[in-house]
Amino acid sequence: MVSIPSRDEISIGMMVQIILKQDQKTRNLTDGTVKKILTSSITHPHGIKVELNDGKIGRVQKIIL
Repeated sequence: MVSIPSRDEISIGMMVQIILKQDQKTRNLTDGTVKKILTSSITHPHGIKVELNDGKIGRVQKIIL
């Protein structure tokens, strides 16, 4: 099982894959660039919530290298 990135591993401008609220059942991932980090805690069991440059909001599942 791949671990979900913590807040200190995510930075603005980073490419990530998020899961949108409406995709939680299907687990479809959306790619994008982090515009803003919305979760203040260091970790979250479902992923750190971020806003992407295109305005989509979701929880980070993976960092794209």
